[in-house]
Amino acid sequence: MLEIKNLHAIVEGEDIEILKGVNLTVSKGEIHAIMGPNGSGKSTLSKIVAGHPGYEVTEGDIIYDGESILEMDPDERAHAGIFLAFQYPVEVPGVTNMTLLRESYNTIAKSRGREEMDPLEFEDYLKTKLDLVEMNPEFLHRSVNTAFSGGEKKRNEIFQMAVLQPKLSFLDETDSGLDIDALRIVSGGINQIHGDDDAVVMVTHYQRLLEYIVPDVVHVMIDGVIVKTGGKELALELEEKGYDWLENA
Repeated sequence: MLEIKNLHAIVEGEDIEILKGVNLTVSKGEIHAIMGPNGSGKSTLSKIVAGHPGYEVTEGDIIYDGESILEMDPDERAHAGIFLAFQYPVEVPGVTNMTLLRESYNTIAKSRGREEMDPLEFEDYLKTKLDLVEMNPEFLHRSVNTAFSGGEKKRNEIFQMAVLQPKLSFLDETDSGLDIDALRIVSGGINQIHGDDDAVVMVTHYQRLLEYIVPDVVHVMIDGVIVKTGGKELALELEEKGYDWLENA
């Protein structure tokens, strides 16, 4: 589904290289975790796959469903099934969750030749997804993330994922700032959404998320490169040893 080949990238307009040759392959049905210290390039990788305009790819390629997506705009990537849950979800005052999701859903449906939903149909569809993240229906009529707690914002991101049903989801530190109850709810939602035809890549610092969502593959990124790949036991080793043993290897 996804193949990242020797990816190098800089911040747009600057000469400082952040990604320095990332290689990553993700297949359908898999859950991958990318771990690493602050500033290692994990979040940058997520944003570049989603098409963030603040970064420039200087070398390498991103192959998704057999085609390079480097020349695709962010909306085209979203239409193709790529989803990014932000580390810091943005607030959108004046735009309700229901409006944002209906416009997003119908735009994606149209791009794939599917039928769009009218407002009543879509509201019924949304209500079938609310239980996945234990969300109160009143959130549908509130402005996107406005006056939401940190946990509510993260739950709202996973709710969006459930509604839009992407094929490839990058979850950028979804566990950041969550208490134990919110972590349980968010993780449970991800586990229920994930299936054999999609893939999830989780960016995280901590092994605790992986107690709830068991990854097929764990990668360690340090200084813009994936330096080690292994199974779920690698996360436990990192919890015990930290990153120094890999940084100094």
